[in-house]
This record gives sequence, C-alpha cells and structure tokens, in this order.
Amino acid sequence: IDIRRAFDQFTTMGFFQKKYRRMAASTTDVLIKAISVLAESRIGALIVIEGREPLDSYLDGGFLLNGRISFPLLHSLFHPHSSGHDGAAIIHDWEFSYIGQTSEHVRQNVERGEFGNWEETGYFINLAINIGAYEGRGYGESVGALIENEGLAIPAEEDLRLRCRELLDSNPEQAAAAADLLGLVRRFRLRAGWMPVTHRWKRYSPQAAAFRLGIPFTGHPMIGHDIIYNHPMNHGASLGRAALRDFLSFASSISRIEGGVYLSVGSAVMSPMIFEKSLSMAQNLAAQLGQRIRDHYILVVDLAESAWDWSRGEPPESDPAYYLRYNKSFSRMGGTMRYLRMDNRDFLLHLHHRLERTGRD
Repeated sequence: IDIRRAFDQFTTMGFFQKKYRRMAASTTDVLIKAISVLAESRIGALIVIEGREPLDSYLDGGFLLNGRISFPLLHSLFHPHSSGHDGAAIIHDWEFSYIGQTSEHVRQNVERGEFGNWEETGYFINLAINIGAYEGRGYGESVGALIENEGLAIPAEEDLRLRCRELLDSNPEQAAAAADLLGLVRRFRLRAGWMPVTHRWKRYSPQAAAFRLGIPFTGHPMIGHDIIYNHPMNHGASLGRAALRDFLSFASSISRIEGGVYLSVGSAVMSPMIFEKSLSMAQNLAAQLGQRIRDHYILVVDLAESAWDWSRGEPPESDPAYYLRYNKSFSRMGGTMRYLRMDNRDFLLHLHHRLERTGRD
C-alpha cells in the first residue's frame, strides 16, 4: 500500500472529515454505540453527563482531553489494551507511567504557587536527563530508559572525578559532562549505585516502548517552557546536550525522508520549525552529493479552519490562511503538503484503528 496515496485520498476525498462530522453530529448515538460495545466486551465504564449542576466540585486530578466525543475516543479511554492510554508529551507520559495520572489544574495551582512544583516529576525527569546526557543519550531516550528500566544508575564521585581528569585533554566535552554530573551528585548527596524508581504503568508508555525497541523518540525542549525547569535538579548544560542529540537524530531521519511521509499532528510551532532546519541541513548534504530531496509527503492535522487549498501553494498575504504559520512553513518544504482539519485525538485513533484493520486484512 502506498501510504502517501492513502493520506492524499483521506484529505481530498474527505474520509476523515466525513466520519468525524458524522460521529460528532449525534452525541447520543455515539454514547449508545460505545456503551453497547463495552458491555458486550464486559468492560466497565463510568460516564457522567453534566446537567444543571456543574461537575467541577466533584473532579480532582486527571487530564483534560478537550476531544470531541467519538466512538474511537470512548473505546480507547475504557478499553484496557488501547493505545489511547499513552500520554503524548514526555512529562505527561512519565507521570502516567509513574503514578497512573497527570494534572492540568493550572489556574488553581498557579494561584497557590504550586503549579509545576511537583517534587517527583522535577526530580526524576531531570535526574534521568542529567545522567543520560553524561551517558550520551538524548532527551527522550533518557526518560524512556528511566521508565523501562525502572531506575537509574548513579555513578560514584570518585569515578566521575577520574573521568574528568582522564578526558580533560582528549575529550573536554565529555569531561565537562562528567564534571556537571559530579556537581549534581555532590549537591543532592546521591548515593552511588542503583536507584530503583518503580513505574507501575510503564506498559502504556510510548517512551518506554521506543527505548525497548531501539526506536528514536526525540524531545525538543524550550527552556522555561516545561514544568521541570522549576526544580533545582534541572541543569541547563545537561538539557542542552540531550536536546542537541535529539535534534541531530531527528535531522538524520529527515535526511532519509525521500519517498516517505511526515505527520505533523497538533504542533503549531515546534514541529514545523524543527522540520524546516532539519530539511535544510539534509538538502545541503544531499546537494554536496549531487542529489536533492523532493519526493516526500507532509500531512498537517489541526483544528484551525483554513479555507485555502494548500495544494495550490502558499496563499497571498491578504488571505487569513497566510498567517497559519505551520501550514505556511510546511508549504515551503517542497514535496507534497496537505492540511486536514480534524481533532488531533480523533485523527490518531481513526488512523490507529484503520491500520489495525489493514493489518488484519
């Protein structure tokens, strides 16, 4: 199957949009179908429909999906073996793996000075990145290793001091990494040896699965953007080392995109910006070999409306669609670019179920 042709058919023929609109048209029908299927499978589900009385006072914790009701979404939420349990972001994925839940209560927690100041999240994720940066791992791989291995190996102070002295002349960058980790080991009085960190729900973690299977899982942080920067365990140099490795890993994969597909789902800034620089680097290397990357397919998925047909190229500045930055950026990347307006979660769930059916067929 030519996956690029399949995606092109989805966007031009409206497969996803039609199904999306049909499911969203009747919430009652969707609920009845989902409840019936769950009952037949003997899967329990608690579904509460808000009436006159608000439910805010009864809710505590959990994760706000902001997804439109559809059968795949409901089925994924309650089915014990559904991939819908996986968190997409590195931090949320770690929290799901570690405690089985995550939180987005921003307003209340900011007012109390508590938002993002979770001890375990900041401590363990930062420590995993600090150790991973010393060991030569990327951002995503470092956290994936923590989840999959359920712990971290803390080097002894003497070993780190020895590495600093041995590598100072031959490999000063690695010596600096050893020195940075040595400072953290001393500051936090970390005991040498294995530090167990149980992750009871790691089976749902895409980061853990990627680490286990040797599949690159890259993270592209912005300093101050995520809650882990609130914690004193955060170390800028370690973060930079791990993030740079992930960017280069991403760029390496883009250099092999000829004849392939790139999905950008729900990312307004990070995905197009990183893709843009990576493709430029890849084109530079290809040009030195007398080659060019041109046969690639880009599918952008988001909820924002865009009446512009992006297969025609870039709209004029007078058109509001011109200011959809991610579409504009991807439309300049050559190859074939298509835009699909759809709820991100519904798209991924429909795609997942369709691929499952294709695999069975």
